[in-house]
Formats: sequence, C-alpha cells, structure tokens
Amino acid sequence: MARPTHAAFDKKKVVAENRRARFDYYIEDTTEAGIALTGTEVKSLRFGEGSIAEAYAEVKNGEVWLINSNVPEFSHGNRFNHVPKRPRKLLLHEREIARFTGAVERKGMTLVPLSIYFNGRGRAKVELALAKGKNVADKRATIKERDWKRDQARIMRENK
Repeated sequence: MARPTHAAFDKKKVVAENRRARFDYYIEDTTEAGIALTGTEVKSLRFGEGSIAEAYAEVKNGEVWLINSNVPEFSHGNRFNHVPKRPRKLLLHEREIARFTGAVERKGMTLVPLSIYFNGRGRAKVELALAKGKNVADKRATIKERDWKRDQARIMRENK
C-alpha cells in the first residue's frame, strides 16, 4: 500500500525561500529533507538569516548535498563559528535518494531547494523539489498568465 502524501509540510517558521525557483523551473515533485547543521548555523537560522537564492542540491556517493546556500556567521559566535557557504548534507531515506538519482540522470532534471524552515518540533528542514528548467518562451507565458490573473481579479473587484 502506498504511503499517504502530506497535503503541505508543517512549516512553523520559514527562514529562507527561493521564490525565483517556481518561475525558472517546472516543479514536478517536492520532498521534505532534514539538514545537518552545526550549532552556530542553527542559531543564525533562528535569527532569520540565510539565503538559498542561488542554491541547488546534488547527489554524490549516495548522499544528497545542498550546495551554495548561504548561512551567515553567527554574530555572537567565537572562533568555532561556521563557514557561511559550506556544502551541507541533506538527510533523506535511501529510497528517496535513489529516486532522485534516477531523475537527475534523466535529461533536464535538477534538485532545487524551495525553502528552509523550522517544523513544529523545532527541527530545521529543507523543502526540496525535483524540477525541470523552463525555456524563455515558457517564462514569457508564465508572466502573461500571471498578469492576466491579476487583471481578471481587478476587473472582478470593480464589477462587484
């Protein structure tokens, strides 16, 4: 029997969001992954600092790594402070890693982080998406559709 899917992940405090990802990619599947962090990284994220605007994930040696995410140094940290742009290991089940590996090997698929957040239990999580890149014409169509929906809502408001 198939495992029931979550309607939405339990996001209590969103720290960083990659809003550009939904514009640049077709999102096919999303997964919640844990993230291995050091103490000062967690403190920095709890203060709401962090960016995943240019981040991506890749599979290396059977592990998934979050590359190019920026968690700035903790302001009250000492000499044991963390490196801001280090690769961070994502915690996933082997089945999920195997599924991602197969999809990434296909043409055009990539792993994109959509958001970093703290769940209800206070654990740092990453919403990871399996995505396919859009070309310029698709992006134009997305802009056109978004503008039409905005105009449609304005017209409906005016006619009430």
